[in-house]
Amino acid sequence: MLFYTVVPGAIQTTNASANTANDAFFIKPGATRAVWLRSIYLAGRGAALTSISGITLRIEKWTTTASSAGTGVTPSPNDVGMQAAKHTAAFSATTVTSGTGGPTLMLSIGCGTTSPGNWVAPSNDEAYALEGAATQSLDGFNVSGGTSLNFEMSAGTME
Repeated sequence: MLFYTVVPGAIQTTNASANTANDAFFIKPGATRAVWLRSIYLAGRGAALTSISGITLRIEKWTTTASSAGTGVTPSPNDVGMQAAKHTAAFSATTVTSGTGGPTLMLSIGCGTTSPGNWVAPSNDEAYALEGAATQSLDGFNVSGGTSLNFEMSAGTME
C-alpha cells in the first residue's frame, strides 16, 4: 500500500446562504490503481465570532461520472521514496463541478468555527474506496447554518 496526503493549502468558505452545501473537494482514481480515502482533517478558521456555529463536511460518492474543475492538488507521498500517485484531487474555495449518479452519502463530520474536527478510518478495511479506472469520485461537501465561514481541510489517501 502507498500512502499520500492531499492538502489544498488554502482557506475555503462555506456558502453565503445558510444551510446550502458547496462541493469543495474531490478525489478520483487513476487508470491503474484503486484509491481509498483514509482520513479527513477539518478545521474552522473563524476569528472574532460572536455566535457559536459549526461546519459540516459530507463525503459523497458520485457513481456515474467523476467531479471535475477546481484547482488541482497533487497528492504528496508520505514516504519520499514512494512513486507519484495515480489518483488525482482538486478543491475550490467556492465549489467544484459535481459528478453524476447518486450521490451516495458515505460520511459526515463536523468542526466548530474555530476548532478542529477530524475523521480517521479505524482500519484500512473501513476506508472509502474507488476502483482503479472508475469514472467516480469521492467529494467533500461543506455546509453550515452560519454563512461564509472559513475553514481548511486535508485528506489522507491510499493506493
